[in-house]
Amino acid sequence: MPRRYTLACVFALASWACAPLQAAERKPNILVIVSDDHGYNDVGFNGGKAVPTPNLDKLAASGVRCTSGYVSHPFCSPTRAGLLTGRYQQRFGHENNPVYNPADATAGLPLTEKILPQFMHEAGYKTGWIGKWHLGATPAHTPWARGFDETYGFIGGGHVYSDWQINEKEYNVPLTRNGQPTEIPPHLTAAFGNEASAFIRRHTDGPWMLYLAFNAPHTPHMPTPEREAQFADVKDPMRRKCLAQISLLDDAIGNVTKALAESGQAQDTLIFFFSDNGGTPPKLGADNTPLHGNKGQVYDGGIRVPFVVSWPAQLKAGSTYNAPISSLDVAATALTLAGVTFPTERKLDGVNVIPFLKGENKSAPHDRLFWRMGGGTHLAAREGQWKLVRNGTDPLELYNLDADISESKNLATEKPEVTARLNADLEAWNKELIDPVFGGPAAVKAAKKKAKK
Repeated sequence: MPRRYTLACVFALASWACAPLQAAERKPNILVIVSDDHGYNDVGFNGGKAVPTPNLDKLAASGVRCTSGYVSHPFCSPTRAGLLTGRYQQRFGHENNPVYNPADATAGLPLTEKILPQFMHEAGYKTGWIGKWHLGATPAHTPWARGFDETYGFIGGGHVYSDWQINEKEYNVPLTRNGQPTEIPPHLTAAFGNEASAFIRRHTDGPWMLYLAFNAPHTPHMPTPEREAQFADVKDPMRRKCLAQISLLDDAIGNVTKALAESGQAQDTLIFFFSDNGGTPPKLGADNTPLHGNKGQVYDGGIRVPFVVSWPAQLKAGSTYNAPISSLDVAATALTLAGVTFPTERKLDGVNVIPFLKGENKSAPHDRLFWRMGGGTHLAAREGQWKLVRNGTDPLELYNLDADISESKNLATEKPEVTARLNADLEAWNKELIDPVFGGPAAVKAAKKKAKK
């Protein structure tokens, strides 16, 4: 055999031998998709039939549907603070929605907290934020100041979807690209999907982390007329517009997953999808069936959400996972996969969920999960099948969620030992927390009213 062929074979064998090692060493992309006020039953993969969600259903079929997927708070901003830190947000006083005020250096995710994109950037990831922020409006609080390399979205807690008049009111503030005002798109939901798709196609050499935070289907429901017309048989106008907006959201997510597939990155991208809190009361359009309660409550309707984890290279398609997991786990999982060690001086409350979802770890990811709202006015704890609820001075409530997902039968008096134990655990956790460091919209409004007197 001529020498040139021998060398060619040697190089071919060497390349073949190294390929599995290179694949094994590749760090996955991290894509976190968050919807806003999304009802538990308003996705097909949870059994909902009111609105087709083919792209979300396909995403669920590609990975793991988490039936007990929770967020760390019953409304918007605190959940996002917990998501980006991996820590119960009450540990650093972020317990309310900050009022949009670019001059208020207190209202927002405290600058003393190092957040996920900062860690990921240092680990060699390209980082991006697209969508809703709602974590503080001063220049120092903005996403482009906190570890995100590329940004596109709005800084406040909500926004109209099309044809707005730009001003300093929270729902009409400018849309920004990398910190600079940019043009008004035809529809915000589609724009966020398009921007995320473009980010994915730009960064095919990886690894990257993208936080894609839709404001849909949060009010004001403003679907396109054409999409609303597809739900003409729904008589309630609020419900009709909400469903149409969810349909547009599903389209946008489909655009994103298509970009992953066409750019050859689907296998190596870990995707988390969930809502920032439970759906709104029915009068605002959402359906949380079969859960009890809604956004703003520590019943499961306020904190248990549509939740999917997909990573085709590692997680079995079409799986279902029933043990409780949390949005707090996103940061811990991402940091582990990126090879980042979390600072020991701070408590990380989330865990790397991949070994649990793969079945390598048969125990539950969390011994128990906790919730607190209103500085301790409303609290809850979940341990396995048991859920304890404390609402002010009302009697304690205990539910067996395995048998009673709707939290309809209070077992507190029937199971006093379980009630007492969970209540003691809840008290111990509550003592680890601090008071809220800024008030929510109602408190700010009351303070302004008082100042005028």
